[in-house]
Amino acid sequence: MDIRQIKETCLYIRDIDASIKFYHEKLGFPIIGKKAGRHVFFRAGTSVLLCFIAEATRNETLLPPHFAAGKQHLAFEVSPGDYQKHKAIIASKNIEIIHEQDWKNDLKSFYFEDPDGHLLEIVPYGIWE
Repeated sequence: MDIRQIKETCLYIRDIDASIKFYHEKLGFPIIGKKAGRHVFFRAGTSVLLCFIAEATRNETLLPPHFAAGKQHLAFEVSPGDYQKHKAIIASKNIEIIHEQDWKNDLKSFYFEDPDGHLLEIVPYGIWE
């Protein structure tokens, strides 16, 4: 298989409005789709972040059912030169940075949570290279 990237990533949420306030209003992700009581979709760089109400997709009939529970994790990649800028943006939005991790090659990443308690991370390009 010759995979280019993961095109979409999915989080399961409880409150669409809270997710819009966080991902769109605080993080600046454009909204590319929304269905009341079911989902909101955001553009995240070249990827798509799908946020579904798990109970709405658990009994899906048009598509295969999908759902999850618990603390999920994903990381957003930024250029190494923009790492500190993104850290300052997150802090300026009153989003608590809960951990910063040192990695190889003098790279760092930091962690914060969304309104559903999902663990989000900002990583500079090169972490996995």
